Amino acid sequence: MADDKRFEKVYSQGISSVVEIWVDKKTGVNYLFRISGYAGGLTPLLDKDGNVVVTPIKK
Repeated sequence: MADDKRFEKVYSQGISSVVEIWVDKKTGVNYLFRISGYAGGLTPLLDKDGNVVVTPIKK
């Protein structure tokens, strides 16, 4: 059942101010998650050209 999770955390940095990268295992789209105190945000991760970062999906 644990393998049925759609999102996988692939990077984490920080303790009280956290930055994480999550990958959608169905689409391969990478998301940047930031939390600091009681505030947080989630956005697609973009490369230097402004394109969404997509990780190849393992089958």
